[in-house]
Amino acid sequence: MPATRPTAFFDPGSGLAVLSTPHSCYAVRIGTDGSPRHHYWGTPLDLAELSGLPPAVSPADSSFEADAAADELAPQTGARFGPAGLQVRFADGTRGAQWRFTGHTVDGGELRLHLSDRHYPLAADLCYRVRAGSDVIERWTELTHTGGPADGPITVDRLDSASWTAPRLADYRLSHLVGGWNSEFQLQRDRLPIAETVLTSRRGITSHHANPWLAVDDGTATEEHGEVWSTALAWSGSWRITVHRDPVGRTTWTGGFGHEGLHWTLRPGEALTTPVFAGLYTPHGFGAASRAWHDHIRGHVLPQPRRDRPVVYNSWEATHFDIDLAGQFRLAELAARLGTELFVLDDGWFGARSSDRAGLGDWSPRREAFPDGLRPLADHVHRLGMDFGVWVEPEMVNADSDLFRAHPEWVLHAPTREATELRNQLVLNFAHPEVEAWAQLTLDRLVRENGVDWLKWDANRAFTDVGWAGHPDPDRLWIDHTRAVHRIMDRLRDDHPSLRIEACAGGGGRVDLGMLARTDQAWTSDNTDPVDRIGIQHGYSQLFPAQTMAAWVTDCPNAATGRTTPLRFRFHVAMAGALGLGGDLARWSSEELREAADLVARYKAIRPLVQHGHQHRLTGQDGVSAVHYAADDDTAHALLVWRPTTRFGHRPAALRLPALDPDARYLDVDSGRTHSGTTLRHCGIDLPLPAGDYASCLIRLARLD
Repeated sequence: MPATRPTAFFDPGSGLAVLSTPHSCYAVRIGTDGSPRHHYWGTPLDLAELSGLPPAVSPADSSFEADAAADELAPQTGARFGPAGLQVRFADGTRGAQWRFTGHTVDGGELRLHLSDRHYPLAADLCYRVRAGSDVIERWTELTHTGGPADGPITVDRLDSASWTAPRLADYRLSHLVGGWNSEFQLQRDRLPIAETVLTSRRGITSHHANPWLAVDDGTATEEHGEVWSTALAWSGSWRITVHRDPVGRTTWTGGFGHEGLHWTLRPGEALTTPVFAGLYTPHGFGAASRAWHDHIRGHVLPQPRRDRPVVYNSWEATHFDIDLAGQFRLAELAARLGTELFVLDDGWFGARSSDRAGLGDWSPRREAFPDGLRPLADHVHRLGMDFGVWVEPEMVNADSDLFRAHPEWVLHAPTREATELRNQLVLNFAHPEVEAWAQLTLDRLVRENGVDWLKWDANRAFTDVGWAGHPDPDRLWIDHTRAVHRIMDRLRDDHPSLRIEACAGGGGRVDLGMLARTDQAWTSDNTDPVDRIGIQHGYSQLFPAQTMAAWVTDCPNAATGRTTPLRFRFHVAMAGALGLGGDLARWSSEELREAADLVARYKAIRPLVQHGHQHRLTGQDGVSAVHYAADDDTAHALLVWRPTTRFGHRPAALRLPALDPDARYLDVDSGRTHSGTTLRHCGIDLPLPAGDYASCLIRLARLD
């Protein structure tokens, strides 16, 4: 039977540590060498059943093979030949840890396995946590130098959060997210090769090009069926995950912060704690895995999950750097008439910021645009009934800025290397305490003095030429910079309880569980083309819930692709997330403004389902795709359906709705028709799509009984 509540315990008799969630079970055994070894991860089993499982056996009877049971965090010692999640060097040159198991502690749903090296002053806690109502298991590692000054420092070449192990399967398939700027979150599913597959970011941010999420199955799982094992790393800087499928049938993966080539120093008494690397199991396919992630993120990650995400208007595409107070007043008035709830002033409001070549770092209003500061605009926006937000990029600086001229030593740089500018800007070293303090004070003042309700926090470039002249442990900045960003966000929210923060990094370049723990939503991509956004949003939804997915309606032709699409189609795609508008409303016709106001109102009617319901991804025939949002109690449903292209003579086929109750009856709120749940599940619902390309529709269903 599934566990009614999450539990964590250690059984000394069997040497098993067990974590139980409502629908899964995870077990670790202490190996004869003192190292924690993976034992089981799958459907719920009780202690007797877990104890009765046969020990892992390698099919290769050879002295060249390692222990068949995989490590929970592999060190470099012993007969281990796969990727090592823990790599250390002691002062005498010895590499690797040899563990002695020294005990365990359990505190509610948290379990810690205590380890110490047999010879050197090094201790580790392998930490596990389960939470109420969630099938996610959170794991992290704490490494401590337990010696005194005479012992010397310990060099840490690699410290992963955790290693995960899939069971023996007939085959293995890897799902992960790839992409680039304007093409983030592209879902990739491939047969896992017998090799080491490395997923990584070396950019100092999570990156557009990869995301620290993956899923493993046997190659047969679908949206609704099949076993899936999935993990996600809660880290917003550089990271690495190595998936190892070996020739004798083991598939493991290990991951954590930092990329290859970095080294950190532990001095006596110091500790290093990794970010959480979370995992879940489901026997019900990729859709169920995503819904379990969404529930966990809403229940245990987001700072204010029950608060509706507002309908946003952002001024960037209307004005770019050509900003003045009168123009912003006019855009705010038009946005308010459409029903938007938040007005965000984007780049160009500060310093000498008339282009992207100057002004970053000088966070005071540009006098030519705002002679009396931002307060008149903020007050006008508030009078219109909207919240007021501003765009900031506090981690970056232009060389042409007062801040850089005053503090050139604050940027990431190697003194003997020429600095690389990207987007005409450099990166501030937030690991430096003075820089962190400056950023905290600057942002606090901005919010406090201008009535700011919302910060859009951007980061438009990767790290290059990384150095920290004179620092004894310079590679620590790869960790400490990210942690400073997190701390500043946390303190801003503590000091301003009503403040909300949107994560952005040149689009979706920094979206992860670590960032979502202190932000309300993320800017998914700078590409707002609705056809491209269907795929981007599909990949995003593998891990992240719709309420965190900022999605805008912008002008046509689209700035990224040049494509022209109907306003209705643009809205229906953006309504699948946290809806926003970003076009030049002053150029919209009165008919477009009326249609936009109607569609904003329709979004607000389904917002509780989109932002707080359960999402089901659907694929129809002839290029039709959809998302179905269902209320917890099955009383209400919303479907957003899209067909970008049309083939002659092909009417859209009915779309099956497997999430409905077969014993219920449902009313189509807009057509007035009623349907049985069985019919909609097995035969489908007719799609009222208009003729032609870029067709879309919204269908609302209500349970009748």
